[in-house]
Amino acid sequence: MPRLAAASLVGTAIEFYDFFVYGTAAALVLGPLFFPTFSPVAATLAAFGTFGVGFVARPLGSALFGHIGDRRGRRPVLVASLLLTGASTVAVGCVPTYDTIGVAAPVLLLVLRFLQGLGLGGEWGGAVLLVAEHAPAERRALWSSFPQVGPAVGFVLANGVVLALSATLSEAQFAQWGWRVPFWAAGVLAAVGLWLRSSLAESPRFLEIDDHARVPLAEVARDHWRLLLLTAGALSVGYAVFYAVTTWSLAYGTERLGVSRAVMLTCIMAAVVVKGSLTPLAALLGDRYGRRPMCLAGCAAAAAWMFPMVALLATGSPLLMFVGFLGALLAFVTMFAVIAAYLPELYEPRIRCTGAAVGYNLGGVLGGALTPIVATALAERGGRVPWGVGAYLTGMALLSLGCFALLPETRPATVGVAATEPATG
Repeated sequence: MPRLAAASLVGTAIEFYDFFVYGTAAALVLGPLFFPTFSPVAATLAAFGTFGVGFVARPLGSALFGHIGDRRGRRPVLVASLLLTGASTVAVGCVPTYDTIGVAAPVLLLVLRFLQGLGLGGEWGGAVLLVAEHAPAERRALWSSFPQVGPAVGFVLANGVVLALSATLSEAQFAQWGWRVPFWAAGVLAAVGLWLRSSLAESPRFLEIDDHARVPLAEVARDHWRLLLLTAGALSVGYAVFYAVTTWSLAYGTERLGVSRAVMLTCIMAAVVVKGSLTPLAALLGDRYGRRPMCLAGCAAAAAWMFPMVALLATGSPLLMFVGFLGALLAFVTMFAVIAAYLPELYEPRIRCTGAAVGYNLGGVLGGALTPIVATALAERGGRVPWGVGAYLTGMALLSLGCFALLPETRPATVGVAATEPATG
């Protein structure tokens, strides 16, 4: 289990590095480079629009790779998704800007971002299921939480590279070629990930399945549509909170508040490091007290903290911004630390890869794709304190709270019995 968990963690870290480095670039440089004819705010919105396309592609990737995972196994998904995400990320670093090739530049950016999202949509389901279906029932949330640490590692790695480049290059050098370096580095990271995943064993639960679903997505849509919609709505606040902190606030702090890029990145990264470190602890609580209570507590905490978070952000004080970000991410991790065990347990094994991954990534469309765009538009209309953003995020938290309230508990009733069947069908 430690070797399997470590390989899954490293793999998800690499894939989310690819995804997050685009979000950081969108917040900092892609607007003026690829949409120079727009006003500054419109250029930022356009850049966040291409950022959002990745989330739209993720459910499609979940359906595509989920079909492979339910029909051919979880392991092939890990290799194919990593190859697709890594190649498209490197290609983003090679796209000429608008000044060089005109409108073809943002079009290429859009296509490559779509391919990034397609690959990442398959990654989560394969990585999580491979761990969850190997893990003993009494510690399933703990072991499944390690792939959930991967996004935090990928985020810190992506922003650490950008921070180092910002500290060593001038603004002109960073805008001219420095922003491309993190995308090129994705090629090396993808090679490392493929090497780590080459020796992983197939999920024992998948090997036990005799009646593989012929078209898993059709079966999920026909027999489990209510569950799919509830999980998407339930997870949307997690995405909204995370990308409000890591993407929107970065653009807001640098553009509206005049805080330096280095200070904003440092505050956000510090909060993400704490969040990532606490993920296994929150997962242990999920094994002890159940998945659903943790998710309900996280939603309630998010609803209570969104207005304080935007108020602390508006101060421009590094310490106060860090406190605001940390509170939001602690609410986030209370939910998402147990999601990697919760979602697979909600679906029967023969359609689990498709159902869990599509539900997870539909939540990303609702919460992750729209939040930077909506928050930027709301903040533009408000004063120094973006109360509209706080109201929007609070509303998302209440929506998710209601969805989690309608979902069942799945933690195995008998601790110590390695049940592999989900608690609900």
